[in-house]
Amino acid sequence: MVRCSNGLLGLLNAGVLVLAVVVLGGGIWLSHRATTTDCERFLERPAIALGVLLLVLSLAGLAGALCRNWAKIRSCLQDGKVCEKLGARHETLNQFVNTNLSPVQSGCCKPPTGCNFTYQSETVWTKPTGFNSTDDPDCTTWSNDQTALCYDCQSCKAGALANLKNDWKKIATVNIIFLIFLIIVYSVGCCAFRNNRRDNSYPAWK
Repeated sequence: MVRCSNGLLGLLNAGVLVLAVVVLGGGIWLSHRATTTDCERFLERPAIALGVLLLVLSLAGLAGALCRNWAKIRSCLQDGKVCEKLGARHETLNQFVNTNLSPVQSGCCKPPTGCNFTYQSETVWTKPTGFNSTDDPDCTTWSNDQTALCYDCQSCKAGALANLKNDWKKIATVNIIFLIFLIIVYSVGCCAFRNNRRDNSYPAWK
């Protein structure tokens, strides 16, 4: 599942990379045109800036999807003290069950629900007597060591990927809004420029 998601994420970033090259190329082309109008000159810098931003984001996403630098991501999660903050809540089992956990907290800071471990605290769970390895290897990977927990579990990797997808959706939404804003400003600017040229084309009344 994680490999499949990595593949889909790689394709998504590849698509963003193509879009970035097109937008960046369009901005550079506008800046080098000899007959560039004021409207086009107004649009070239935002287009180049948007293209560079998309290019950086897509390259970073491709590096994460293809290089599988999980050790670094794991280190970032530990440094961010995601699970430590969760464990500091000191909730009862009922309170914890009703807590809305993020994908990373759910996947990295506690064992999967199917393991049927006994709750001691948010990040401490006791394996049942006579526990045997199940079909879910995450049950065996889980450790009450606060530096280990479930950071090496597949569920943790899936949670980190889910968070990344949510961030990409937010970035995509911002980019769409930005593009719409540019189109509106470009249209209004072109209309104003056309009207000014039309007014200037008539001889002034003496």
